[in-house]
Amino acid sequence: MLKGIDLTVDTHEVVCLIGASGSGKSTLLRCVNLLEPINSGRISLWGQDVTAPGIDPNLVRRQVGIVFQSFNLFPHMTVLRNVTLAPMKVRRVPRAQAEEEARALLGRFGLADKEADFPDRLSGGQQQRVAIVRALAMKPQLMLLDEVTSALDPELVAEVLDVIKELAAAGMTMVIATHEMGFAKDIARRVCFLEEGRIIEDAPPGELFTSPKDERTQRFLRRIVDAGRL
Repeated sequence: MLKGIDLTVDTHEVVCLIGASGSGKSTLLRCVNLLEPINSGRISLWGQDVTAPGIDPNLVRRQVGIVFQSFNLFPHMTVLRNVTLAPMKVRRVPRAQAEEEARALLGRFGLADKEADFPDRLSGGQQQRVAIVRALAMKPQLMLLDEVTSALDPELVAEVLDVIKELAAAGMTMVIATHEMGFAKDIARRVCFLEEGRIIEDAPPGELFTSPKDERTQRFLRRIVDAGRL
């Protein structure tokens, strides 16, 4: 359960959420995408209160892409079909246009030769890149990434992180829950440390990782350093 969250993300900003498992990182992302019921408080996207009565969550989700640690690709569909399905069904994009845009995205992220493959023919890293491309095909204004490397073998992590770095360099607004501390340090404009559903500390990475102010943040980072993850 989240408690007293107060977070503002600017356009083109990358914010990373760190903290132990169960600290509320995934719940926060799911609330932004209206996948969790909001009992109190409000969420405002581009000046609109999306938690107000009568808001259609599906209209919100057209603008907010989310990628989970499990790839959630449709196993009976090719890569190209996985990517084009939502634009065609939700945005009513004609098939030819949807396929053209999908092929451009697949090529951009090194997947041009995989469009006819089914997910079980891909490596974990390739499947996660397809999942990211599928979210991007909806042309979201905000991307939420929930531990997208946690299910990957270590040697596959870098290829997915490179995709996220490219998105950041292109100006995509992103909120990223991650256990990859070095990645958060490199990519984020701000890093938020969560514990027990609260944002304990919110600071630029150079400040949070080198001189955290809160004792709880200090304790968490000591454990990370001792484990060799920072």
